[in-house]
Amino acid sequence: MNTNQRVFVHHRALCESDHVGEGSTVWAFAHVMRGARIGADCNIGGHSFVEDGATIGERVTLKNGVMVWRGVTIGDDAFIGPGVVFTNDRHPRSPRTPTMAGRYREEATWLEPTSVGHGASIGARSVILCGLTIGRYAVVGAGSVVTQDVPEHRIVLGNPALPVGWACRCGQRLAGGNCCRSCEARYELGATGLRPVESATGLQPLQSSDR
Repeated sequence: MNTNQRVFVHHRALCESDHVGEGSTVWAFAHVMRGARIGADCNIGGHSFVEDGATIGERVTLKNGVMVWRGVTIGDDAFIGPGVVFTNDRHPRSPRTPTMAGRYREEATWLEPTSVGHGASIGARSVILCGLTIGRYAVVGAGSVVTQDVPEHRIVLGNPALPVGWACRCGQRLAGGNCCRSCEARYELGATGLRPVESATGLQPLQSSDR
């Protein structure tokens, strides 16, 4: 059990990992397995499950009932809504079945890693298929089933999730001319995707530390 006094673990939670950053909170009935890694200032909502081999960055919010499995990496400042489910095996079978025991002896034969980028948001009750990358500041609408990679800043929605727009770093959907009506940031769309170009609130182009 985690004994770091600078980590709050509710008395009805189970936190077996010794790799939970300072300032993080683990709420009632959540379970963080030994071997999971959680950064500083994270919030792990009640009834969430974080398996060994999962990695969560800093300042990440997992709302209630999120399922994060081995092989999933969540970047700094990401928001994962209530009931979101990740996966890590595209062709699952019970490892206890005698004919499947060999397949599950090595992770390389079944595990497909998933990555969620810096500042991305995933809406409530979404399902993320394995082996995918969700880019920085991307937004996945509530109830979506994500079956392919999501580019940076892209908004996707539905089952299967399809692109419906672009998102600002502040989370708002960009209007015409790739301008944010909320923070007034402006973007340009090029061959490598969307990037900020100016802002009345001081938003600067992404630096290497944001990547």
